[in-house]
Amino acid sequence: MQLEVGNIYEGKVTGITKFGAFVELDKDTTGMVHISEVANTFVSEIKDHLTEGQTVKVKVLSLGDDGKISLSIKKALPQQERPAKFRQGAKPSFQQNRPPKKTFENKPADFTKNPPPVYENTNSGNADFEDMLSKFKATSEERFSDLKKVIDNKRRSPSRRK
Repeated sequence: MQLEVGNIYEGKVTGITKFGAFVELDKDTTGMVHISEVANTFVSEIKDHLTEGQTVKVKVLSLGDDGKISLSIKKALPQQERPAKFRQGAKPSFQQNRPPKKTFENKPADFTKNPPPVYENTNSGNADFEDMLSKFKATSEERFSDLKKVIDNKRRSPSRRK
């Protein structure tokens, strides 16, 4: 049998594994339907959808150079039986269910809930920044040294502590 990609054929399920099902198209040709191509819904157990010996219609997805044939049952379904998200030209469902985008306008900041910090000497400009920076450095160095002491104490074994 000469197979062509995109054509629909009828075959018989010959084997079921946890990752897919093998479908015999004729006595010399067998292809595989991956678990994701079995049904239009999520498939956790293939045995819930297929049984060995069952006759199914499959669409040829690809023909590998190594002789592997990739098949799909859900793409062999007629257009009206397939959900909209599988129809050609339909928007993916993640776009249909997405809330509208929020747009941000230039609005004045509302500081009623969290007012900005108040610093002394805010009128002096650059000198004020230098003061804030030096205070920040001093407090961060204190915190860092305290943290370093705690870590050093944890690293020491109980026999070394005195």
